[in-house]
Amino acid sequence: MKFSCPKCKSKIEIQKTFNKKMHVSCGKCGIEDLLEFAKNPDEVFLEFLARYDQGLVHEKGLEENLKDEGIVRAESEIKSLIGEKNPDKITEDILYSKKDYISEYKVLSNPEPKMGSKIEDLGLEDEITDHLSDLGINQFYKFQEESIAEIIFGENIIIEAPTASGKTEAFLIPVIQKIKKEGVEGNVFAIFVYPTKALARDQYPKIKNFANKIGIRVGVFDGDTKLEERRDITDNPPHILVTNFDVLHYHMWHQTKFSSILTSTQMLVVDEAHVYSGIFGTNVHYIIKRLKRICTKNIQFVAASATLDAAKEFCQELFGEKMQLIHGSGKKGQTDFVMMFPSLRTQRALMVDLTKRLTQKNHKTMVFNNSHLNSELLAIQAKKQKVNIKVHRAGLMANYRASVEKQFKEDSLDAISCTPTLELGIDVGNVDGVISSTIPVNRLTQRIGRAARKGQRGYAFLALGNDPISQYYKNHPDDYFEDIEKTYIDPKNPFVEEFQVLAMACDRPISKHELKEHQEIIEHHLINENLKEFNNRIIPNFDKINSMLNEYSIRGIGKSIDIFLNEKKVGDRILPIALEELHKDAIYFLAGVRYRVKELNYPKKNYAKLEKIPRDYPYYTKSLTEEWPTIETVYEQRIANGIEVAFCKLHIEKKVYGYVNIELGQDITQGEKVMLDEPLEYDFVTKGIVFHAPRPTKIIEESEDEEYTEASGYHATEHVVIEGSNMITGGVSQDLGGISLGTSGLIFVYDGAIGGSGASKALYDRFEKALERSMNIVKECPCESEAGCPRCTFSYRCGNNNEYLHKYSALEILDRINNGEKTKLIDPTEGDRPLV
Repeated sequence: MKFSCPKCKSKIEIQKTFNKKMHVSCGKCGIEDLLEFAKNPDEVFLEFLARYDQGLVHEKGLEENLKDEGIVRAESEIKSLIGEKNPDKITEDILYSKKDYISEYKVLSNPEPKMGSKIEDLGLEDEITDHLSDLGINQFYKFQEESIAEIIFGENIIIEAPTASGKTEAFLIPVIQKIKKEGVEGNVFAIFVYPTKALARDQYPKIKNFANKIGIRVGVFDGDTKLEERRDITDNPPHILVTNFDVLHYHMWHQTKFSSILTSTQMLVVDEAHVYSGIFGTNVHYIIKRLKRICTKNIQFVAASATLDAAKEFCQELFGEKMQLIHGSGKKGQTDFVMMFPSLRTQRALMVDLTKRLTQKNHKTMVFNNSHLNSELLAIQAKKQKVNIKVHRAGLMANYRASVEKQFKEDSLDAISCTPTLELGIDVGNVDGVISSTIPVNRLTQRIGRAARKGQRGYAFLALGNDPISQYYKNHPDDYFEDIEKTYIDPKNPFVEEFQVLAMACDRPISKHELKEHQEIIEHHLINENLKEFNNRIIPNFDKINSMLNEYSIRGIGKSIDIFLNEKKVGDRILPIALEELHKDAIYFLAGVRYRVKELNYPKKNYAKLEKIPRDYPYYTKSLTEEWPTIETVYEQRIANGIEVAFCKLHIEKKVYGYVNIELGQDITQGEKVMLDEPLEYDFVTKGIVFHAPRPTKIIEESEDEEYTEASGYHATEHVVIEGSNMITGGVSQDLGGISLGTSGLIFVYDGAIGGSGASKALYDRFEKALERSMNIVKECPCESEAGCPRCTFSYRCGNNNEYLHKYSALEILDRINNGEKTKLIDPTEGDRPLV
């Protein structure tokens, strides 16, 4: 016990607040104080003791001040929030916490699902009805009844229903019914596609057990299917094939024996359809189009998802077909939902504390983070608090992730620190509590759907953070429930189209009369000799395009860097983000352990080698980057309020030139700079928006350094427009990059995915609302720092160490935009320093 309370000798806690102060408190007797920030906790404690001796610190502490400043809620406000809800002891203790501002408290309970027909009234095969009776199912939910009827009738449908509500039965039963009536032995009738191998393997036993009882054969074919099983599937195809789009893509363009068994397919069922957003979804759109080309009959499509905004429009674009939507409900069990803003501690400290509170009471808990780094940092800090927790995220080896799922399911693990990989329906057993960082409400609903599946009381906590959007939701919690995630694909992404047209020619030669919509790309490939004409048909030039297609990733175009530890591959990371995380001497997080990158081989062999570091090493790293944009084509242009904004094709030259060391456990988004011996360079073409911000003339006139004030105002505006509008655009900020060009007033916001993902188009379409939200965030932030703070102008993605930021200059810029000041787009000029 390093610091003891001068009053009761218990442990004193010293916690840095978001606005650079130090909160000193005793959990036992309740004395507390708020002091100026000092890096050395000893100095803070000595000042606290001096103030205690002077009678300036007492039990009543800061309560009144904290309430007046909106740092915590008054007890009367908490009582009003609780009303008649009757929270249990855990929730009540958290609601009355004096370290956080409680923005919202609700008890979430879904209405009982509407019941439909008795199973015997739906005209199903006797074997299906008998098996359902054996399972104790005598009646369908209404949405299941509707889905079964429409699928049997041959309609393309989307089933939208909560996690664990019976979606699988809603599509599995009618598929089996159709196979019994129309299926041919030795022909694949239906393909069930899941976004990951793990989810497919999780669902496969459930599908197989049901189908086998009815005499329907099911097979799973993915990267983990053994050679013997593969042969069995190709020699004796099952009625239902469980797989993923990566497998379909690979085997179709390679024209393997497996691809030949796909041609008889009459149904395609796509579960977790919301995952196919962005670049991955754009590729999937083309893979579905390619499957249609090779199949001998028209395919019927079924999509299923727990959360989809504008589900019908999205799925119709994804599948290229007219579809109808069926809504369902089904989750039972009440869930206490609390939205919390960490006033007197960091977001991570809050999330660790919530994890500890739940696991100490034997409540199994899933903690969702929005990035690899945050999932790793949270696990490290929770372990220090003696929480039995492990990390689950993409980039870790599949066998490690599977072992984490197994341990959690078997109750030998209390908590999982995960990224959105576990939002999907993988069965990790009974979950009591879900803790999540800020994400759109429909995805939060899906995460919460993991809790209280068995009817017990569940816990769901949304931990707002050190970011502009959290600052906004603290004051406007109702808006959170209105800001729905936007799913998007971009079928006209030129890079995806280019690759997928090549793949189409590999699947099956292209005849002269077809694919008129891709004629321009086909001509381009013929000129470059990637395709050639033969017997009046267009065929691939395999010698030239083989390596090109083999290197192509449908989940995010571009190569990846393989990661090695002790000569063994332990993960991978896609370019260009890999350059920011795996440069020499970067600290890389892997399964809750930190390593140093001792070697990066790029661009020749594309691998990174890690080495161990001491457990008490105090830092992690954040890269420093520079980017230069060039406008290649303007697709659309319009006036938003008064400013001209264009949606365009951009060429981005990116350079990682150094990094900063950030102290572990601190959410300061700045650190000590280190330059790389040789910068890492990467350039790519993408899509984005550009607008010309008005000059902040009043603030410029008052400043001593006019150029710095102006450039920093544009840089801060770029940050806030991306981070602050995140929920307006449906949570796409993680897919966006941004550049402000010196004092020109030009601000670029672009898709981080090569070729574009549709994320910046979502911002372009909702730009006015995003600008209004951005202005309110800066206006309402209570910080008085000229640069702003993590809750208004700072961004954890900033490539400039969160320097060159001016809050008041940004506020004037955003004020002028929202008041209708007019600007015209201008061309970038060399010499403008790009701030990213």
